[in-house]
Amino acid sequence: MTLRLQGKHAIITGAGRGIGKAIARKFLLEGARIVVCDIARDRLETAASELGELGDVYALAGDVSQASFCDQLVQYATSVLGTVNVLANNAGIALFAPFLQQTEADWDRTMAVNVKSMFLLGQRVARVMIEHGQGGAIINMASTNGLLGERDLVAYNASKGAVVLLTKTMAIELAPYNIRVNSVAPGSIRTDMAIEGGVDESFVQAYLQKIPMRRHGAPDEVANLFAYLASDEASFITGDAVVIDGGQISEE
Repeated sequence: MTLRLQGKHAIITGAGRGIGKAIARKFLLEGARIVVCDIARDRLETAASELGELGDVYALAGDVSQASFCDQLVQYATSVLGTVNVLANNAGIALFAPFLQQTEADWDRTMAVNVKSMFLLGQRVARVMIEHGQGGAIINMASTNGLLGERDLVAYNASKGAVVLLTKTMAIELAPYNIRVNSVAPGSIRTDMAIEGGVDESFVQAYLQKIPMRRHGAPDEVANLFAYLASDEASFITGDAVVIDGGQISEE
């Protein structure tokens, strides 16, 4: 059986844990060779060691909101992989605060990590794809919070709305080069980031009432969608924001 991502060379950001690590695992299982990055070096090294049992994994720690690191990451990826034809722009943060208490510093950091990084890295990877002339796929991590608002997440909501429109613009301009660009919009997914962001277990359980399927999603389920969009099976899908939320935003 042919693996879905056989022959693909991918960069995956925010891959030290959670959804990013699940995406890396899925890509390896589907035959891709990958470079993973994360801002936390220890976390990244642990993840890379575990993932290395599944295939070719290279790791580079750094901050994808910095242009200099994005340059370094793309140069490193092309040197060890030969080229890059898939980018999973997954790195992101969510900082909880009411609108009236939202600080400028947290707003700026959220926009830098969640939006600026996707612009910077997407632009640089697209240039490599164009240079190599074989097309490719870029998948940006959005959220259902980029489609509908939610209390206490003003910066996160605004950043994910920006990701949706960034993705559509990239898709339009990169289509002539056979580069597909899509975003994935998860709903409630059980990850460490939500707990670290200040969400307690009682809130997590109460949130189930908003989800018709009455359960939270799993990182592996989001990873499956990333793998599909990265594959040639999704060859006519571009500019979309694909929702994976157990039906949450289908109901008022």
